[in-house]
Amino acid sequence: MLCLQGDAVDAINSNVELTETERIDRLRLIRSDNVGPRTFGSLVDHFGTARAALERLPDLAHRGGASRSGRICTAAEAEAELAASRRLGIAWLAPGENGYPSRLATLDDAPPLLAVRGAVATLMRPMIAIVGSRNASGAGLKFAGQLARELGEAGFVIISGLARGVDQAAHRTSIASGTVAVLAGGHDCIYPPEHGDLLVAILDQNGAAISEMPLGHEPRARDFPRRNRLISGASLGVVVVEAAHRSGSLITARMAAEQGREVFAVPGSPLDPRAAGTNDLIKQGATLVTEAADIINAVQPIMERPLMHPAGEPDSEPFESDPQGHDRDQITGLLGPTPISIDDLVRMSGASPAIVRTVLLELELAGKLERHGGGLVSLL
Repeated sequence: MLCLQGDAVDAINSNVELTETERIDRLRLIRSDNVGPRTFGSLVDHFGTARAALERLPDLAHRGGASRSGRICTAAEAEAELAASRRLGIAWLAPGENGYPSRLATLDDAPPLLAVRGAVATLMRPMIAIVGSRNASGAGLKFAGQLARELGEAGFVIISGLARGVDQAAHRTSIASGTVAVLAGGHDCIYPPEHGDLLVAILDQNGAAISEMPLGHEPRARDFPRRNRLISGASLGVVVVEAAHRSGSLITARMAAEQGREVFAVPGSPLDPRAAGTNDLIKQGATLVTEAADIINAVQPIMERPLMHPAGEPDSEPFESDPQGHDRDQITGLLGPTPISIDDLVRMSGASPAIVRTVLLELELAGKLERHGGGLVSLL
């Protein structure tokens, strides 16, 4: 068993505790139209509280060109969602609260509230993600299970997406040592449905499940990349066992690299298309894995470093109170359907970062802007 110092110390220092009113306000804000995790963080950093941000949503959307403001979640709706969640044993936790994975909290798009079910202690231990093909080979499934078992014996929790194939193999083999399922839908909308028994086994054996989606939310195609960022974000590193070109597992690996997580890949036969993506990852610099020791040796130095929490540190000057019309026109004119970096917008427009951030926020709340990974934005 490893001496898991880094994450253990961070877990001990997690001492945030929301009041019930604050939890309701946060849920109202993230459930309101056109408010995603990044926008939530910007609004709370600037206005101080979720309650204050809620009051400003209509004005900001109007300034962004919306003919009418989007729907704002009511207190009654938020209270009903929290009550229904509690009946199922689900807690909605904020970054810094006990049970919210400490590494996930460091992301700039960390869920402002995370639906947590199961063993809180398991969620505070260091995690390794194992992902791969849903249509995995027998050898791939066997090796995924072997890695999960050996990493569990070394003290790590295995986190994955409850999908068919490699995910399932990793979860089932690590149930006894600790595993976390990340759901693309609500806690009552398990996908695939036949893995309901697997989730029950995970929860019965001191495992856990997490989701950012409301109860009753059936997962759609666009929800799986959102789920994947939670898998990679909560982990020290992501191991890809088998992945074809353009697979969801490669999206998880890309997100892991963007988040500063370690990326590991298991080599496969060049004749097997299920190994094409993993072999490419190795060519691109991913750590080649043939045994659990390859992963343990790579992440142990990372665990000894303290965690940084940029998501909880507001900018000194995040927004401009009221940008001038010509600034809005110039920034909007530089935007189009092709993603562009915010840094490029600042440079090309000549406007201050505060003005650019404000205009982008207004456009997003008006339903006209889409945010992408890596600080890129585009018009819808």
